Parts: sequence; structure tokens; C-alpha cells
Amino acid sequence: MSIPPEVSVVYTAKDLAGGEKIFQRLNPPARLAIFGDPVAKSASPFIQNAALKECGINSQYVRVHVTAADLSESLAALLQADFLGCNLTMPHKLAALSLMHRVSKEANLMGAINTVAIRNGKFEGFNTDGPGFAAAIKEEFGMPLSTLRVLILGGAGGAGRAITVQCALEKCHSITIANRTLEKGTALAEEIGNGLGNSVTAITFDQENLTKALESSDLVVNATPLGMKEGDPSPLCDLHLGKNHLVYDTVYNGGTTALITQARDAGSKSASGLSMLLHQGAKAFEIWFSKPAPLEAMRESLKKIAG
Repeated sequence: MSIPPEVSVVYTAKDLAGGEKIFQRLNPPARLAIFGDPVAKSASPFIQNAALKECGINSQYVRVHVTAADLSESLAALLQADFLGCNLTMPHKLAALSLMHRVSKEANLMGAINTVAIRNGKFEGFNTDGPGFAAAIKEEFGMPLSTLRVLILGGAGGAGRAITVQCALEKCHSITIANRTLEKGTALAEEIGNGLGNSVTAITFDQENLTKALESSDLVVNATPLGMKEGDPSPLCDLHLGKNHLVYDTVYNGGTTALITQARDAGSKSASGLSMLLHQGAKAFEIWFSKPAPLEAMRESLKKIAG
């Protein structure tokens, strides 16, 4: 499968503000994008372009470097450039909420959006992180998320919040979130309790609390940034994992994180965030095109870049 050479290019907010000429001159024309700061290492163009090619859609997906200050104007420029929508990564997921004409119920609960669809000149915001995570857990471990007791490290911020809300929507047997500051976790626990009626336990990252939480958890999820940089320690330090634990690290960095190594040494089943990337991307494709995503073609493209 050939990947359009343009996926290695990073466009700018200035390029986007220039109108449709730059993007419609491409072959095929660009009609989807990912906005981020930084965005150069995003794997999304590979899986989305594979999906577009597999479905015979004459469009391509590109990276656009957009700073926080340029987000509003860049979204508006998508309309002039005849785009179908975009994905959003850091630092735009929260800020974009107020720029949408409509936001899905799930995205409102998650407090962020990562997918924008343009329909009839209006922006509609969605969050596919949570559903993508649920699909990844089912694929990696062969069981529904709803059957598990879950410990989410960094569960009150960013992707962690989306995962926590998804666990609540799935009615997981128990949900515990661990954060550096207890206040942040407690606030989310109360919000979920009031909004969905689920009980969520918030703890801090101290050894005593984490030890107790591990004893009563089936699935351990890393939603912290630890693992993104070479040499990062495990968020669990040297705490004990057991053979019955399932470990999911949302980090995907092309290598093995300290947490994954720790899990393997303990005999725990483990998986990286590549499968979550795959499934959240597939769900974004389905939002844009109202048809099933070609999951296997997307999976094969991801295998190639993952090595």
C-alpha cells in the first residue's frame, strides 16, 4: 500500500488561511486534517489515508501545525478550504468545545473533543477517545470493559478523563482514578456521580493508596504522560503487579515503556496505546462518512509505521 508523500509534510495555520488553493492542488485533494502543537509525529495521517484509499474516496488527510492562538481562525478556514472535518490533539481538545455549534453528549461529559465534522457549514464536536479505548480493551484482552474493575492512573485529565467517563458509561464494576492532586480527581468523581449516577473513587499517587487499589482492580490503565520520553519511569514505580492484572498503557512511542516491561516481568497481560489509536481513528472515520471504517486496512498501515 502506498502512502501519499504529503503525509510527511506539516502544513501551518498560515497555509490553511490561504484558502483552498494549497489543499485542492494536492493529488488527491486534502479534505481532512489533524490540528496540534506539536503535530509532526502524529500517526493519524497514515491510518486515515489508508482508510480513504481502501474506500476509494478521492481525498487525503494532512497534518496542520496549529497553535492555541490560531485555533479559532484555523477551524473557520476549514470551511473555505472545503474540508469535511478534522481531528484535534494537544492542546486543542478542551478549547475547541466552545467553538462548536453542536457537541455530542459523550464529548460534553468528557469535557473535550477530538473529532470535528463539518455539516451544512456547522461544526459538530465528538470524542472518540472513550469508545476507541473500550474497543481496544475488548480486542486486546477479549473481554468487555463493563466486566472489569478499573484503576486509571491520571484519570482526571486529558485522555484519562475520557477513559474514566467511558468506564462510567459502560457501568464498570468499579472505577478508581489516581492523580497527583486529590482535588482534581474528587471533582471529576463528583461530576460523574451527579451526571451518571456512578460511584468513582479518587485517590492520590501514594504507595499505600495505589497498593490497595491494585489489590481490588482487574485493569490498570496508564493515562499519564510517563512513557512518552525515553527513560521515563513506570507510573507505578516498583509496586507489585500480579498475573491476573491486565495493563493498558495509552502511550505509544514506538518502543516498550517501563510500565509494559514491568507488566511483562510480573506475568501480566499488557498492551500499548496503538490499538486505542486505531479504534478512535476508525470511529472518527465513521463520523465523517457515515459508513463502517475499513479496520483491517487501517490496522495494516499502523503495523508498518509501528515496525
